[in-house]
Amino acid sequence: MSKSSQAKIKKSAWSLVQYMTLIAGAVISVLPVVVCVITAFKTPEEYASTNVMTFPKSWLYFDNFIEAWHKANMGVAFRNSAIILVFVLIGSVLTGSMLAYVLSRFKFPGNGLIRNMFLFASLLPGIAMQVSVYQIMYSLGWINSLPGYIVMMCGTDVMSIYIFIQFFENISTALDESAIMDGCTYFGVFFRVLLPLLKPAVITVMILKGVGTYNEYYAANLYLQDKNRLVTVATSLFKFTGPLGNQYNYICAGVIITMIPALLIFILCQKQIYSGLTQGAVKG
Repeated sequence: MSKSSQAKIKKSAWSLVQYMTLIAGAVISVLPVVVCVITAFKTPEEYASTNVMTFPKSWLYFDNFIEAWHKANMGVAFRNSAIILVFVLIGSVLTGSMLAYVLSRFKFPGNGLIRNMFLFASLLPGIAMQVSVYQIMYSLGWINSLPGYIVMMCGTDVMSIYIFIQFFENISTALDESAIMDGCTYFGVFFRVLLPLLKPAVITVMILKGVGTYNEYYAANLYLQDKNRLVTVATSLFKFTGPLGNQYNYICAGVIITMIPALLIFILCQKQIYSGLTQGAVKG
């Protein structure tokens, strides 16, 4: 056998291994979603007597979804989550971009120290700081307070600052100087000139922060303790867990309901999402 034939065989074998690995990874990733969909359409009797991969007798059984919506108070949960998302995204974009503007455009004593402190804060696990954060929230009277929870979520985003700093460093300072020479203030430079150029960074930050806020369970469960009035999408399904067991048919139905808004947003805005992520990942 010639060397070229051996090289082709090796290349084909390596391609086969790559494709098989990708297929295995895709199956592993999709399998939990498939199990969730199958379980959501099962009657309580089917769920108790069949395994997770057994298909339901009817795919038109929607009682689990109706029960999950009413028992988990998901109407209130979606309303609260929408309010939290709107204010947290606006607050994170504004505070992150403003801080990045100051740190990237103004050189002052302590600039490097502040950047290093932000980096240090991003390396600390969130759970390690919950004792001090809880004490602060309690002292301010923000336990069981939706506005207090929103402020806390806005103030725990360090990564967005670095994303905005990266984009500011790629924008020429000549734009700032030209705007100032034309009589523009620093606020005018930021809001009229620079902020519109940060659209890819804004999209990237909104995706990362939005997904994290929408799926946040620990902080929502800890600080929003009134589970009837201040329930969120992430904490609503806790209604179906208890010491006597978990009602996974209702939990899976609720999970599918919570996935629908995110899926619709992705389908409608996928062009902007892909554009923001690709431009936000590459510097230059």
